[in-house]
Amino acid sequence: MNDLLREYLPILVFLALAIGLGLVLILAAAVVAVRNPDSEKVSAYECGFNAFDDARMKFDVRFYLVSILFIIFDLEIAFLFPWAVAFGQMGLVGFWSMMVFLAVLTIGFAYEWKKGALEWE
Repeated sequence: MNDLLREYLPILVFLALAIGLGLVLILAAAVVAVRNPDSEKVSAYECGFNAFDDARMKFDVRFYLVSILFIIFDLEIAFLFPWAVAFGQMGLVGFWSMMVFLAVLTIGFAYEWKKGALEWE
């Protein structure tokens, strides 16, 4: 049992240091911070203009659609980098599997384009 505790001692020391340093930094920020609020500092900031309605107002869904499309296509394109690095060792199976992946990506992009998801009125 003593050997087991000795193996975990560095982890416990590390956790204690991390928690201690976190608490010191939080307390230092609370003590040293300048408290000089004015109306401009405490005002709500949303997209460069003042809030004019409550938080439950209707919001255009196209903002969400564009962000979701960006995330989907950006993440799918990120799969191309490791594939390109290992392209020499993959052979035909790796090549054709990526071609199927790119075909699905292209069909999805064409579908979104046809549906008008990329149009902004």
